[in-house]
Amino acid sequence: MKPKVAFFDFASCEGCQLQVVNLEEKILDLVDIVQVVSFREAMKEHSNDYDIAFVEGSIMRPMDEERLIRIRTNAKILVAIGACACSGGVNKLRNKWPLADVIAEVYGDARIEGNPYFDVFPTKAVREVVAVDVYIPGCPIDRNEFAKTVTSLAFGRKPRLPNYPVCVECKKNENICVFELGQFCLGPITRAGCNAICPSNGEGCDGCRGFLEDLRVNAMKDILRKHNVSLDQMMKRFNLYNYKREGY
Repeated sequence: MKPKVAFFDFASCEGCQLQVVNLEEKILDLVDIVQVVSFREAMKEHSNDYDIAFVEGSIMRPMDEERLIRIRTNAKILVAIGACACSGGVNKLRNKWPLADVIAEVYGDARIEGNPYFDVFPTKAVREVVAVDVYIPGCPIDRNEFAKTVTSLAFGRKPRLPNYPVCVECKKNENICVFELGQFCLGPITRAGCNAICPSNGEGCDGCRGFLEDLRVNAMKDILRKHNVSLDQMMKRFNLYNYKREGY
């Protein structure tokens, strides 16, 4: 029997789910091996009977946390997709300020007291609420990596993320290093898997896929010294996506 698959979203731009839709005709290959029972962005039908749950977005409210726990209870396998789900993503930047200040900055004098939709807590990654079985990092995810993950899970295999830097993909693509072009790049310490999409288009890597498991800190320091960039500058850039050394 085909595994039943469902998609769920929390605080996010839903760009990762859009990447799934962007598979276009390749989706037909996936529906041959899985049955999609819930996908708000692409279909009207919904079912709570599923084997694999793909979750996008970060968790910001008690009502979100309760919903995520229900999803985890129903799912045999839970997959966090995208930086927001894997690490909290850009949404987690607000944790640097008191929640009351953040709410006041956004909503001003609006009457929000007692409204459950505005009952918020510090932003959490999915793994900070429930157990996560598989991660697909990125902002947004790479659609081909998503397809490979679905195929692996459908055949009972746990997918493995690349554990080499984006620089490897840059070399395969014969890119000129963006450091040599006078830009800053986190490729040397960022997990590959995106086919170096940003450097391949003339932009430095922002680290949306998270740290490598085997982080070569000294090598990165050598690169920074060579190009007159401080370690503090690097970490400030990397903290954009709030990744920790969690080994995914």
